[in-house]
Amino acid sequence: MKKEDGASAKFDEIIRQIKDVKIQGANNIAISGIEAALLKSDKGSIKKIISARPTEPLLQNSISIITKSKDKKKSAQKLIDYIEKSKSKIGFFGSYLIKDNMNVFSHCHSSSVIEILKYAKKIEKKNFVVYTLEVEPLEQGKQTAEELSKMGIKVIVFPDLAAEQALKNCDVFLFGADAFLKSGVVNKIGTSLLCDIAREYNIPAYSCGVSLKYTKDVKIESRSGREVWDERNKNIIVINPAFDFTNKKMLSGVVSELGILKYKDFIKNAKRTKSKLFD
Repeated sequence: MKKEDGASAKFDEIIRQIKDVKIQGANNIAISGIEAALLKSDKGSIKKIISARPTEPLLQNSISIITKSKDKKKSAQKLIDYIEKSKSKIGFFGSYLIKDNMNVFSHCHSSSVIEILKYAKKIEKKNFVVYTLEVEPLEQGKQTAEELSKMGIKVIVFPDLAAEQALKNCDVFLFGADAFLKSGVVNKIGTSLLCDIAREYNIPAYSCGVSLKYTKDVKIESRSGREVWDERNKNIIVINPAFDFTNKKMLSGVVSELGILKYKDFIKNAKRTKSKLFD
């Protein structure tokens, strides 16, 4: 009984951390979700895992694979290995987009983009500067800046409203992906606007992420307004949209474990990733 209680407590803690954005990044959310599914895999628990972050197809696809598997532990390990190896491949391929003395713009906090910049700096010894925004309300841009600075990468952080002034100084825009759809990318709020600015200044924009984030449909999540402002005045309403949609026409391409591909080619290959792995 104690062992079961321990598993339940650990399960509840993982769900809480995912919901409260203590666990960030689609890869980390998926891996934590996989861990939770190994702890509790009844229908109610699976629903809790998926609903913890509804705009995360990597989480949803991973949980779907595990629930259908006869050997859940084996499938879970295979998934985790694939996600981790994919991140390294993304770093390798994406580093080709980084040139010496380049200014690179990054939005929010993406483990895929960080891996690209890490690979370009540590392995290929390239010198470049990263521009980013604070990304209110959770300041995930500052988190990116802190991680990159520890790698010896120079980072310039701007307030969110100075996005155009920051981006117009850059040579390439790299950002993550919460979901790849046939028609475009769902990512952190602000991505669509930033892609508009990038296009105006002829700056190539690439979405970066593992192909298992492909989905036919996704719920675009709004989060609690209290993340923005914990105001309890009945005449003040705080809206906190967490994600937006960027049409594929705004993108120069996608960086994934499949390489650097045009959006149409990426989707064609991404549709087959799941079946290649588990069918």
